[in-house]
Amino acid sequence: MAEQEKNWERETLEKLSFAALKERKTARRWGIFFKLLTFAYVTFLLFMLFQWRGDGDVISGGQHTALVQLDGVIDAKGEASAEKINGALQSAFKDKNTLGVILRINSPGGSPVQSGIIHDEVRRLRSIHPNTPLYVVVEDVCASGGYFVAASADKIYVNKASLVGSIGVLMDGFGFTGGMDKLGVERRLLTAGENKGFMDPFSPVDPKQKEYALGMLNDIHQQFIAVVKQGRGKRLKDNPELFSGLVWTGQRSVELGLADGFGSVESVARDVIKAEQIVDYTEKSNPVERIAKRFGAAAAKSLVEYTLRDNLRLR
Repeated sequence: MAEQEKNWERETLEKLSFAALKERKTARRWGIFFKLLTFAYVTFLLFMLFQWRGDGDVISGGQHTALVQLDGVIDAKGEASAEKINGALQSAFKDKNTLGVILRINSPGGSPVQSGIIHDEVRRLRSIHPNTPLYVVVEDVCASGGYFVAASADKIYVNKASLVGSIGVLMDGFGFTGGMDKLGVERRLLTAGENKGFMDPFSPVDPKQKEYALGMLNDIHQQFIAVVKQGRGKRLKDNPELFSGLVWTGQRSVELGLADGFGSVESVARDVIKAEQIVDYTEKSNPVERIAKRFGAAAAKSLVEYTLRDNLRLR
């Protein structure tokens, strides 16, 4: 009996010991997991912070070529907004070690207002820093508003297969009146102001409004043409289709005087500016903006649309 009690006590102690050991191992594993998770989190924050700062914040330690990248649609709320591009250009010109600035453009165009703001700032900076040239390097495409900006540069370099030009202005939309008639849908549009429903897609085209819209487009087109002629001057060849809205290959754009030669960022830095070291001054969105844009854009848009859906608004 006494022996059985001793065995029972021994077994109980062994079970408690194994349970305690198992609990320690589990706690150790969870501790390692949370340490790794914390390390990964800190690493992610440091990476995002470095990306936010961008190469332009790194001290170059000597004379260099400054690079500013204009990528995508030129839009007030996008990465290629006038605010971000102009801020980067100002930093590039301000650096006393900058021997020349390269504006790398890969854009199909966008807002004529944003394009005009960037164009004007380039010309202002060039006048303040006459000894610091600015060259545009075109990669895949430099069209419409992208070329509006490019025309402000000292010289434009392209690839033979680049797409350049599209010197024109458009206003597009859809007309649904035929489909509404077939479905038996009636458009009820109430306005205070004869032209408040200007070019409404659910109403028949008003000839007077169409004529007025074409007049606006022509005004902006003439502004575009004037900017190109001012920037390119006598380099432009006499071609009746130059300002028709056509897009040209890089090789053809050089022949027409829309561009000056062939080159890449590296070749222009090395052979033209004579400073092979390149420092990127492009402004990058901060981590919060990136996460919000990637994961929250759709939700935010839905919330705004839901909030404003039934409100009257000026537009």
